[in-house]
Amino acid sequence: MDILKVLSRGIKPNIKNKTQAATATAQLPSAGAVPHPQLFHDVVRDGSPRGKKRKRRRDAPDHDDTTGRDEEDDVSDVDYFAPKKPSSEAAHQNAQTDDAAPSKKRKIKLLDEDGCRQILRSHRLKFTVLSGLQQNTNANETAHHGEAAEQDKKKRRKSAETEAEKQPKKDDQKKQIHPQPLTSFQDLRHVYDVAPQLAENISAQGFRVPTEVQMGSLPLLLRPDTALKNTGSTLTGGTGGGVDFLAVAPTGSGKTITFLIPAIDGVLKRRAEQGRESDEHVLEAVIVAPTRELASQIVNEGRKLAIGTGVRVVLMRGRLRLAAEDVKGSDDAEGGEEEENGGEESSDEEESSDGEEPDAEESSKPGGFKPPARVDILVTTPKILLNFLSGGKSGPRKVLPTVRSLVLDEADVLLDPIFRKQTMGIWRACTHPDVSLSCWSATMASNIEALVTQQLEKRSKRADSAPRRPLIRLVVGLKDTAVPNITHKLIYTATEPGKLLALRQLLHPVSSADSGPPLRPPFLVFTQTIERAQALHDELKYDIPLEAGGSARIAVLHSSLPDSARSRIMARFRAGEVWVLITTDVLARGVDFAGVNGVVNYDVPTSAAAYVHRAGRTGRAGREGGVAVTFYTKDDVPFVKSVANVIAASEKQAGKDQGDQSAAVQKWLLDALPKVAKEDKRKVKVRGIESRRSGGKATITTKSSWERRKEHNRQQAIEASKRRKRQQRQQERSGGKVTGGEAGEETEWGGLDD
Repeated sequence: MDILKVLSRGIKPNIKNKTQAATATAQLPSAGAVPHPQLFHDVVRDGSPRGKKRKRRRDAPDHDDTTGRDEEDDVSDVDYFAPKKPSSEAAHQNAQTDDAAPSKKRKIKLLDEDGCRQILRSHRLKFTVLSGLQQNTNANETAHHGEAAEQDKKKRRKSAETEAEKQPKKDDQKKQIHPQPLTSFQDLRHVYDVAPQLAENISAQGFRVPTEVQMGSLPLLLRPDTALKNTGSTLTGGTGGGVDFLAVAPTGSGKTITFLIPAIDGVLKRRAEQGRESDEHVLEAVIVAPTRELASQIVNEGRKLAIGTGVRVVLMRGRLRLAAEDVKGSDDAEGGEEEENGGEESSDEEESSDGEEPDAEESSKPGGFKPPARVDILVTTPKILLNFLSGGKSGPRKVLPTVRSLVLDEADVLLDPIFRKQTMGIWRACTHPDVSLSCWSATMASNIEALVTQQLEKRSKRADSAPRRPLIRLVVGLKDTAVPNITHKLIYTATEPGKLLALRQLLHPVSSADSGPPLRPPFLVFTQTIERAQALHDELKYDIPLEAGGSARIAVLHSSLPDSARSRIMARFRAGEVWVLITTDVLARGVDFAGVNGVVNYDVPTSAAAYVHRAGRTGRAGREGGVAVTFYTKDDVPFVKSVANVIAASEKQAGKDQGDQSAAVQKWLLDALPKVAKEDKRKVKVRGIESRRSGGKATITTKSSWERRKEHNRQQAIEASKRRKRQQRQQERSGGKVTGGEAGEETEWGGLDD
């Protein structure tokens, strides 16, 4: 018997027993347990004026058995997501029964406006019409707006103070609507007329309960007329041609599936309307993503949903040739110009096909001619597609006249100055008069929304454009906040060596350390630059013992690596062979790792949006147990308040108060942190902390300053010796004679103290 264990057991009681440890392990994201994919389900009280009073049936007895029948009679009171509903297995059996008897049509039941409002409010879904709302829905509203117009004319004549008070009323045109929510994926086929094969693929992928963004987005994107029925909302021009859509939803909430389903269904419907065969492919949808990893992920998900439909989802490559039309001359210089990308996310490679075999469509015919690829949905990064459209240095500019749908994933980055010129060039190349636009992201600034609205208005003024579509925005939860189902940690480490020590403590936790939930592999580590990511990998690659896999368990991924190496590292991380993946912001957005237990921000994110996306790599699809740790030093104190505000807002969504001891950000900390000026925010967003740029003072190493100086002097002595030898050889070749002192006069080394 180990006496030390007995003494320890007597002195310090073990609070965490085996049952609690097993429960904590089962709640980790890597355990794969997804109790519920939805993030929000607030209880709406029956006394709320938004609900409808329940009516009793005449033949109903007085006991409680009539509750179920009453709920069936009054659709607006149905709680579709309560535990009393059938299990997912029963729902799957019902779906199979419905598919087996397609001839029997189900009666479509739509909720009234009060019922829609109740469900949307319960799941924190907020719809706003940014443009295209028809104000004169009836005579009373027309008269009301006429009076308001007269009052506005009088107010314009008043002083500047009255005009300042009138300013908020400009947003009155942005009205909220309450469309039909998607209560079950089975309704896609029976209510929203999704193609049968696509509905079967959705069911085969295991989708049962829709997440919030799927619940709100899919009805509007598939059949907007049905979604807006019984809601009292009237949009200008109607919704027969669809809507332009802008969705702001938390990370890991299923946005990729949400925009892929309408894209595939739209291709199938237009193919049936035009009488085209399944082997006849026309490019009808373009999906743009900021990074190659995210684009590859979208292609993989799209191909799963398109099995058996004949729809081809293709990733844009450097050798791929599309069916495009040449345009004589160039209307804009933006088509061929390339803006210098200063961010890490600009990781596109013009020739991004390292050792990959071309598709069958790309094989050359006799004479060197490459036929256009057979593509229905194209997934691409901005630069590689724009290079094809610009035609290179001598080729003509091209347009894509058959594209009917343009999807911008991570739209706030694609419309940011980093990618804006490239994205706008692609948008202008989609010349179909009725092309639709949808933008998706977890963060969306107001200037991005204003840019989208302005560009849509410009396109609607063209002579060949179709009637302007309504622009609808969906916000899930609180805008620009991290997911509420993970734990946040903000740790002060004082110095750069302190961060390295804190990270090693996460790798080798001790029992005495009780600072919240433990961080268990696999997890991601984010750094500010490529050089720091590589240096951190060199420091940590021997920290894991050989018995556990050694240096193979730690890997580094950044945009300087070739595509083939990046793909291998991603595959190893998904397979669980890599436990710690050190990376930059190239993996901060959109990439789905279902089993990541945590995220470590080794360097403070450059913005609040960057923190939201980094922290969103864990806690995907409602999984609980994820941890997001952020280290900050004295150099980060002036810039860490934006991150602290995001953490505080996320904990507020989760029901934690700032006065709670378990909260990561206390009120005193928020009050103590200094505010950041706008100019400083802009500089940090573009460059990050200057001391951590290449060549800065902050370096990732365990060597002391004396050891680094000694190593530096040794390297300088070696270089000085090499220079002297080169100078001597040059003098000998030229026939001159030089003494040793003269040869080494300019390169003399002063020793260790130099």
